[in-house]
Amino acid sequence: MTIEDNEVALFDSQKYISLKIQSSLPSTYLIRPLKRKDDQRGYLRLLSQLSTVGAISSERYKQRFDLLKRNETCFIVVVEKQNCVVACATLLVEHKFLHECSNVGHIEDVVVDRSERGNRLGQRLIDQLHYIAQQTNCYKTILNCNRDNVLFYEKCQLKETDVQMTRYF
Repeated sequence: MTIEDNEVALFDSQKYISLKIQSSLPSTYLIRPLKRKDDQRGYLRLLSQLSTVGAISSERYKQRFDLLKRNETCFIVVVEKQNCVVACATLLVEHKFLHECSNVGHIEDVVVDRSERGNRLGQRLIDQLHYIAQQTNCYKTILNCNRDNVLFYEKCQLKETDVQMTRYF
C-alpha cells in the first residue's frame, strides 16, 4: 500500500499535538507531525546535523514514511518555520506486558538546526513527546544520550537512571 497524498501526516495532529505546547512557541513556528513531503522541506538535511543519513531518494523516503505510518508506533514531530523543518524528535512506542500491558516511549533523534538553537525548540519537542507518551499509555519515557546532553534533558524533566534518562508517568 502506497499513500499518494504528499501532505499526509504521519499521525493525527488533533489527537497527539498539544495546543498548549504549540501556543508556547513564537507564532512563526508550527509544531506538527512529519509529513510525506518533508524530505523536500529539509528534514533529512536536518537529521544529518545529528548523524549520518546517507543518500536517500525521494522514493525511498516515501516508502519509509509509508511503513512508519502503517506501524502506528512511530511519532516523528517536527517544528516548521517558513516552510522549512528546523527541529525534530521521535518517540517510538514499545508495547509491553509489564505494568498491565502498558507502553514505554523511546525518545530518539532529537535535533534542532544550528541556526535555531537557543530558542527552546528542543525543550518544546521533548514536552511534545511526553504529551504523546501520555496519550499512548506509556508509563515512562527513556532515552540514551551522551554526557554533554545530560543537563539539557534534566531541564526536560528526565533524570539520570543507570545509563538512561527516564521520566515516569
